[in-house]
Amino acid sequence: MKILITGAAGFIGYHLCEAILKSGHNVVGLDNINDYYDVNLKYARLQLLGIERNDAKVFNVISSSTTYGSKMQFIRVNLEDREALPKLFKEFKFDMVCNLAAQAGVRYSLENPEAYIDSNINGFLNILECCRHHSVKRLVYASSSSVYGNSYEVPFKESANVDKPISLYAATKKSNELMAYTYAHLYGIETIGLRFFTVYGPWGRPDMAMFLFTEAIINNEPIKVFNNGDLSRDFTFIDDIVAGVVNNLLEDSNNLSLYKLYNIGNSTPVKLMDFIKSIERKLGLEAHKQFLPMQAGDVNQTWADVSQLQKDYDYKPLTSVDDGVGAFVDWYKFYYKLDKSF
Repeated sequence: MKILITGAAGFIGYHLCEAILKSGHNVVGLDNINDYYDVNLKYARLQLLGIERNDAKVFNVISSSTTYGSKMQFIRVNLEDREALPKLFKEFKFDMVCNLAAQAGVRYSLENPEAYIDSNINGFLNILECCRHHSVKRLVYASSSSVYGNSYEVPFKESANVDKPISLYAATKKSNELMAYTYAHLYGIETIGLRFFTVYGPWGRPDMAMFLFTEAIINNEPIKVFNNGDLSRDFTFIDDIVAGVVNNLLEDSNNLSLYKLYNIGNSTPVKLMDFIKSIERKLGLEAHKQFLPMQAGDVNQTWADVSQLQKDYDYKPLTSVDDGVGAFVDWYKFYYKLDKSF
């Protein structure tokens, strides 16, 4: 099969491209390589897929992998580009699409709301229209646990009311779910929405807690601990996330509905202070903690009920937080060429 993966230079996108290639399918990766965070990290991920930086940085030009050949190709495109994206769909005739590209970040949405509408709303509409007009069989797309807002009904179930998002980022993800429902209903496109829960691991995003905490502790700088540490998150290791997404793309389920929506998480919430202690143990260093009030747009807790995904796709998260933290810290030391000891 030929599969389009948007957000291919991103954290989850890179790992998914690698997994799909290993399963024997052809991948076209798409990304706009914006500067929301360090683009060098994005180009480094692409390099692991055999996509050279000089090729990747040019807009609207297809390049092939030096490692996988034509089985892995890449194009730099904005999702909202209504000329380039339809041309890509027409040329490649994709069987499946996985849309991971989006403007990420809850707090950044307070500063730059327009970017979220451009990418997450207009861009997603462009994806839906391309799937409609080019006979794509299945669309898997990234939603987010942020749609649950500050719900105290835990664990979070897909059936919960999610009409009160507390950030624009969350509002765009809820909008994506509604748009996908409409296209499934009107045009018979199978859509699978995945509400991701705090993904972490090697090659992770620099704006996420795992990265920020590790970097600060190593550099003997204070870490910012919001809500005075009284937070919990359903931290989910990247390998578990990718295994779930691969099944959603490649496997059929007994759920014959064209519109599917799932939580995808570890289903084991961890207190923020315990997460920090795990990083401290792995580094052999103590964090200097700066306790701060709750940030606008943040939520107190996340906790995924993944029973529906387990039932329909045999989803089984396997990685403990300690093991996942260890894998991230090892990668961080390797990537930044740090000594094993501090």
